[in-house]
Amino acid sequence: MIMETLYGHVSVLLDEALDGLAVRPGGLYIDGTFGRGGHSRAVLARLSEEGRLIGFDKDPEAIRVGEQLAAEDGRFVVIQRSFADMAEELRQRGLHGQVDGVLLDLGVSSPQLDDAERGFSFMQDGPLDMRMDPTSGQSAAEWINSAAEEDIATVLKEYGEERFSKRMARAVVTRRAQQPFSRTGDLAEVLKEANPAWEKHKHPATRAFQGIRIFINRELDDLADGLKAALDVLAPGGRLAVISFHSLEDRMVKLFMRREAKGAPLPRDLPIRDADIQVSINLVGKAIKPSATEVAGNPRARSAVLRIAEKR
Repeated sequence: MIMETLYGHVSVLLDEALDGLAVRPGGLYIDGTFGRGGHSRAVLARLSEEGRLIGFDKDPEAIRVGEQLAAEDGRFVVIQRSFADMAEELRQRGLHGQVDGVLLDLGVSSPQLDDAERGFSFMQDGPLDMRMDPTSGQSAAEWINSAAEEDIATVLKEYGEERFSKRMARAVVTRRAQQPFSRTGDLAEVLKEANPAWEKHKHPATRAFQGIRIFINRELDDLADGLKAALDVLAPGGRLAVISFHSLEDRMVKLFMRREAKGAPLPRDLPIRDADIQVSINLVGKAIKPSATEVAGNPRARSAVLRIAEKR
């Protein structure tokens, strides 16, 4: 198995994703989550001189790495936008409906987690930021220090799947009245103390931090828009490969692909032929999870799920 390590990041399910994309040497591909370029470099290795790859990312540091790659390889270009905007971007470039494959590797990357200054990690103390693009939007600190208790509880429950969301939200609001939050370590400690039932091998603030990060970056909104955009830009026979890392993402991907593969639901007694049902994709195989060997070498891969579909 290829394990591409780049800038401290190990690309998860790398071979499986590339095989799922069925990369054609002269094709046009999109890496919707460039990150540190592990998947992009692997795609480029399978392309001929006629092939092209477009990378998207919101993170300025990822864009810096992407621009270095673009300077090295003329087949590649990187764009600082969310993958949710890919349809609009490709229309502007005259490439709409011509894409042979789209890869989405969802969630936060290892370099983002490992850099305490980005504010994603509850394991390392740093500024409470959590934005994929630190130059745009509201930071986690700005939100956590101003949001209503009910809104905080809702975010922790719906996006973090945290069952003690109300208790944690109350603790946050009580503490911020005395002193506003500005550091990840401070927030993590308050959340930890408010969690009465610690899960084995999991930090008590894990789910809450996940929920805040997803909310701050509109990750599920971007995913919903990005899945539609990917289907829009693909050519017939083009592949969509999506790697998810938690149940909310994977559920959205699974339901989207299942719905598009079956067509819009219709009343059972409606007299209509199967051929008249509009189906936009075919599912390719079953969900793929990392091997025990990959998980042993990269524990962060343990929750990954890869799903693949082909446009009709």
